[in-house]
Amino acid sequence: MLRGLPHKLYVRIYAALLASLLVAGAMFALIHLVYDQGQMRSSFDTFAEVAAEVLPPADAPHAAQQRALDRWRQKVHADMSLYAADGTLIAWAGRPVPPPPQLQGSSHVRHGMPPSFVLKLPDGRWLVCRRARGNRTRIDIVMLLTAIAAVVAVGAFPVVRRLTRRLERLQGSVEKWGAGELSTRVAVEGRDEVASLATSFNDAAGRIEALVAAQKSLLANASHELRSPLARIRMAVELMQDKATPDMRRELNRNISELDQLIDEVLLASRLDASPQAGALQEEVDLTAIVAEECTRVGARFEADALTVRGDARLLRRLLRNLLENARRYAADTAVVVDLRKTEGALRLDVCDQGPGVPEDQRERIFEPFYRLPGASEAAGGVGLGLSLVRQIAQHHGGHVACLANQDHGCCFRVTLPA
Repeated sequence: MLRGLPHKLYVRIYAALLASLLVAGAMFALIHLVYDQGQMRSSFDTFAEVAAEVLPPADAPHAAQQRALDRWRQKVHADMSLYAADGTLIAWAGRPVPPPPQLQGSSHVRHGMPPSFVLKLPDGRWLVCRRARGNRTRIDIVMLLTAIAAVVAVGAFPVVRRLTRRLERLQGSVEKWGAGELSTRVAVEGRDEVASLATSFNDAAGRIEALVAAQKSLLANASHELRSPLARIRMAVELMQDKATPDMRRELNRNISELDQLIDEVLLASRLDASPQAGALQEEVDLTAIVAEECTRVGARFEADALTVRGDARLLRRLLRNLLENARRYAADTAVVVDLRKTEGALRLDVCDQGPGVPEDQRERIFEPFYRLPGASEAAGGVGLGLSLVRQIAQHHGGHVACLANQDHGCCFRVTLPA
């Protein structure tokens, strides 16, 4: 959870806001410092003249100059040292301040912590001042900026979080809609871009839901209506049995059976698409009994634990029957083995054969409706919906199906269902 936190949108927006605040604070402090030092440099000459008026002349006794320096310190609250033109210390008030390294040039600021102000008096003496609480100003600025950052941080977090929480709700709705819940809609909050996005999503979702519903209805109705002409064709074939050759009768019966199977599977696929996943969890189903019955019917070997699963017994039987018929159709006379086990909190059903197998790049595509492997003949039977229905039924029960290699020969279809 903490590992994915830096990728959250609200964390990024919040961090960008705080970073901008820190940059603004640093620029404010820098401008303040430059402006403050520039202002003091422009006033050095004035300070030097005032100091020369307050202090006794250069030839006055040292005691008089010391007393004047003490009086001035009490008013300006700074450490002061008075030096002669040749660098000799005349007097000091507070802690002594070192003289300038070079007694040449003009008044200036000597940088340090805190900085010193070097004033060149008109009579050649040097007055070096250092604020006794020079650090305090910077500390106050830092504390002020910290307080401002804390107030902005506390005040901005609810605003940023409210915005991103709406985006998270929108993301959750889109994911539910993408998972097949086409009736999902997003609550429209506010009048900003996020609200416009939610409105656009709702409009698009409504149109797509209507189109899908119309397509499902058309498919189901068309498949249902095909039952009547198919029944009439079957009756006509029965009436003309004596007039047709045996080969023709077999071909007609095969085509009718294939068409009947296609209609049946299209109807089942339509019902699975139209019903929610939770609709499959209806009853406790003895899956072991279904495996035993279906394997006995087609002569397949099976190994199964005594297991039950909540679901639709008719659909689960259809799932296994489609897998067995697919194995019998494409694995020729090789053995088909079914294995049912419970592993790691799930039920695993394997249907394995020793046939030609499925190429690795085709193992996902074979679950697409009406898809056939390259080179497969329609004479082998099947309408191309069997494996697609297997996947739909597995997903209907909250599981999934995959096609795996069966060692060196054949393949295994593995269905995993929640235990």
